Amino acid sequence: MSKYVAFALRTCKSDMTAHGGFKWPKRGRVEAPDWNPELICGYGLHGLLHGVGNASDLYVHDEDESQLNYLVVGLTQDDFDAVVDLNGKVKFPGCNVLFVGSRDDAVKYIQKKNAKEYPVVYGTATAGDDGTATAGDDGTATAGNRGTATAGNRGTATAGWRGTATAGRGGALIIEYWCEEESLYKKKIALVGENSILADTPYRLDKNKEFMVAESDEKASE
Repeated sequence: MSKYVAFALRTCKSDMTAHGGFKWPKRGRVEAPDWNPELICGYGLHGLLHGVGNASDLYVHDEDESQLNYLVVGLTQDDFDAVVDLNGKVKFPGCNVLFVGSRDDAVKYIQKKNAKEYPVVYGTATAGDDGTATAGDDGTATAGNRGTATAGNRGTATAGWRGTATAGRGGALIIEYWCEEESLYKKKIALVGENSILADTPYRLDKNKEFMVAESDEKASE
């Protein structure tokens, strides 16, 4: 049984330093030298708990994103009990570095480690017919026919025939429909923020194959 009760995702510069010059190890235990449990940024180790939160909190503004190291860290019960929520990211007094590598590999690693399915930033979630797929910021969620796909900011949500798609700011919606004239499935695409498409709002296609807000008790059109 794993000694870790939760995992977090964070980044460091190519030399493993973080804000303020604090240097992270590539493996093993690390403690915050200035831990303070007050609800303020700083004074602890920071990350996205379960890989969920604002992807922008992973950016390091004076480092090329392609050079960043992505870390997955494990939190023991004591670490987890001390977590402070900073609205999109968290801080904690200590953790164990389990993985250092590329963004895509780190995302796959934390998705595999998570005990439950979370909308991990940059993640890819896929569900079959009648299923639900949820991805975080910059992620991709794809669901089959009559499925529900939800993605975060700048994400892409794709649903099959009679499906429902939701995306955050800067995201894209894609829903399939059956074209009788050509006897094949086609896709309708909409961008959040254009043509009155709202962020974090579920959409379906109406009988004219146009995007409409999907009410919870509303049956999808053919």
